[in-house]
Amino acid sequence: MTLSLLLGFFITSLILAIAPGPDNIFVLLQSAMYGSKSGLCVVLGLITGLVCQTIAAALGIAAVIAAMPVLFFGIRLAGALYLMYLAYNAWMHPVNRFSDNSVNSGYIKLWRRGLIMNVTNPKVQIFFLAFFPQFIPKGMSSTDTVFLMITLGFIFMISTALVFGSVAVFSGALADRLRSDRFQLYLNRISALIFVSLAILTLVSG
Repeated sequence: MTLSLLLGFFITSLILAIAPGPDNIFVLLQSAMYGSKSGLCVVLGLITGLVCQTIAAALGIAAVIAAMPVLFFGIRLAGALYLMYLAYNAWMHPVNRFSDNSVNSGYIKLWRRGLIMNVTNPKVQIFFLAFFPQFIPKGMSSTDTVFLMITLGFIFMISTALVFGSVAVFSGALADRLRSDRFQLYLNRISALIFVSLAILTLVSG
């Protein structure tokens, strides 16, 4: 693959990362609720999930999942249930516990949220299968194809990290300026409703 095609893939990946979707909405909400550093932990979890998704796509695992409706639905159901769990947590989250100590103790939990959010989203696998082949030259050997898909996955991770990281920093900083008990309460409720909406969309959008 030429440098120009790699650059084109990077730019396209940036545009796709900027487009509103469950992942960047998730980063925005978590950053607004818990702060920029916590949002960055969520981003790191999402990127870790992309590592798994890239390997699955490169080795053909994603294609197997896509060809098995029951397994595909099972992953969608798991993702929807996890979003409902996050909605419950957001609704019940106390408005008087936004402190560095409480947030610092939850960094690993927030990273895990990002990871689970990504790996339980089978649409990411389908997206990889539909998007990556457009940048793979015809006639490549299986080994070269796997190597190239991993390379594309790495580039996609970089673009995602740049966009989602920016969302985390800016939304967290803005929320810090506006933060009050009333603002936190409204934010918790809105976040819970959005998570419920995302869970429903995950189930109904086959």
